[in-house]
Amino acid sequence: MKDIKPSDLEMQILSVLWEKGDMTVRDVLEAMPDGKKRAYTSILSVMQVMEKKGLLKHKTRGTAHVYKPAMKREKIIQPFMKKMLNEVFGGKPSAMMQALLTETPISNKEMAQIQEIIKEANTKSEK
Repeated sequence: MKDIKPSDLEMQILSVLWEKGDMTVRDVLEAMPDGKKRAYTSILSVMQVMEKKGLLKHKTRGTAHVYKPAMKREKIIQPFMKKMLNEVFGGKPSAMMQALLTETPISNKEMAQIQEIIKEANTKSEK
């Protein structure tokens, strides 16, 4: 299967669905993270195209279609992250992490989660 490269808007829709679960078009429209005003029909059209691309699936609930991602987050994110790591950060995970930590406000809870992820990665690499 060839790599599917979602557009920026498609990635936003996917991230909403991965985070919040199955949703209608209206629910996705209201939950869009960038806060831009968009027409219902615009999001509907994008989601229909995403379904044709194999990015989304839907079930009918009453008169509404309820959409969900057709792929796990990792399947879409890994190629994107690998490309960014190599092309933007010279293949250096530490540079990518430093950029993330210095450019993004991080709560104590999120920092603890990051430290736990690093600890788990260290344990795996020692094996």
